[in-house]
Amino acid sequence: MNIHVLQSPHKLGNAAGVAAAALIQKAISSKGQANIILATGASQFETLNQLIAVRDIDWSKVVMFHLDEYIGLPITHGASFRKYLKERFLSKVGELKAVHLINGEADSRSECKRLGDLISKQPIDVALVGIGENGHLAFNDPPADFETEEPYIVVELDEACRKQQLGEGWFNSLGEVPGSAISMSVKQILKSANIICSVPDQRKAMAVKNSIGNQVSNLFPATSLQLHPNCNCFLDNASASLLSEKVRK
Repeated sequence: MNIHVLQSPHKLGNAAGVAAAALIQKAISSKGQANIILATGASQFETLNQLIAVRDIDWSKVVMFHLDEYIGLPITHGASFRKYLKERFLSKVGELKAVHLINGEADSRSECKRLGDLISKQPIDVALVGIGENGHLAFNDPPADFETEEPYIVVELDEACRKQQLGEGWFNSLGEVPGSAISMSVKQILKSANIICSVPDQRKAMAVKNSIGNQVSNLFPATSLQLHPNCNCFLDNASASLLSEKVRK
């Protein structure tokens, strides 16, 4: 894992977005197509803004997969990740070659199989991810399933995860936050050729410290990123504040 510490969330997003764009362009140049995974949530705002701002990506040669989605939440809800991606990304770039969003309103087992079959045929070039306040990767809360080979799985969301969603303003009360989701599995994320991990804000500082400093463990799911040979983690001064100077450099 390569660590990059920037001064602000904006500069973090610029650096992460530029890095992601270069990898997408490289895949298109070498293979004629780029397969990507996009995350959502507040941590991705600046990264996606920068990626959108890169004008020389041929989006008609990009296939996009979706990282996770709540089960049972309609696409019209403000917290829907499908809504997020449509409004914050898809509506702002050219038409993609293919878009594979997670339908949280469909039968969850069938949806996992549908998406799993698709992604198994499309090796991922670049995955954009974040780290949750509880150390989760996608919606793989601790203790995460590090063993499953299934690309997409049904997961239960723990209280810390649900409180984060409430704290970020996506819901009006904890009771409104769904208790389950469809998530890309840890093993599937790690199959990506490149991973860009964007983690801004002070509230993520402990999760960053645990994910980078602890031994790999499913009790800290994002520690799995340590195993990836091409993972670049972009932090700001706040999220990196609990790291030692040696790690920050």
